[in-house]
Amino acid sequence: MNRVGTGVADSVRVSVVQDNPPSVPDFTQWPSFPFEGDLRVKQLDDPVPLEPPRRGEGNRECTACNAPDEAYIWVGERWRVRAMDRPTGLPMVLILESRSHLDLGDLPNLLAAELGVMTVRLERAIRSLDGVARVHVNRWGDGSAHLHMWFLARPYGRLQLRGTFLSLWDSILPPISESQWRENLALVAAWLAEFGGRPLAEPPRIQWQAPSSLSASPTESAEPAADEEPASVIEAAEEIPEPEGLSASEAEQSKAEHPPAG
Repeated sequence: MNRVGTGVADSVRVSVVQDNPPSVPDFTQWPSFPFEGDLRVKQLDDPVPLEPPRRGEGNRECTACNAPDEAYIWVGERWRVRAMDRPTGLPMVLILESRSHLDLGDLPNLLAAELGVMTVRLERAIRSLDGVARVHVNRWGDGSAHLHMWFLARPYGRLQLRGTFLSLWDSILPPISESQWRENLALVAAWLAEFGGRPLAEPPRIQWQAPSSLSASPTESAEPAADEEPASVIEAAEEIPEPEGLSASEAEQSKAEHPPAG
């Protein structure tokens, strides 16, 4: 609000100055930022008094605990590795999970030490794939209370994909071929199995065809359905917040299970 003199004694004119929207950050000009054109910063919602429980908290089921070993590409005594349900834009996206229902800060010393070993081991396995330059390791944890670490492979030579926005590019780039994806999964699983555990991912089977019917195989030529979106990092269920708020009963239960500090 500005007070502007009018030249008349004991009189002021009040004008209302609109709040300026936040300026667009400098990173929107980085070569790695995947969007261009006019951008506007979203209005920030008011903070909620009580956050909803994640999967595996309160009365919400844990997806990881309920998943069978067959849903993973490699399993061990205390760790499991899984992939997306279909190819995405990056050469490889994998998730390392603990078998025990623990979050990062809850790990006992043994599992904490093993997490470091498994992180290095899985990073090396993914980086050994053809066409992979770097492996980004991320942990968000806002969607699930069960520890899960993300491993994202950056394609070699794609300098525009370096840095912060690799998970966004995974949703934008066209998916790699399913045969290449399955071969990569089998290679990573076999690498991990050299140190123990059980590989469950198998390489793609050869599609034998008669010479008269040589053409692109149905697996490789099939286009994804119009309403089928790639299950990329950003779109994965574990990282998408719940759109609806807590019901009154859920809020009371959450308060009882997670009393405020102090």
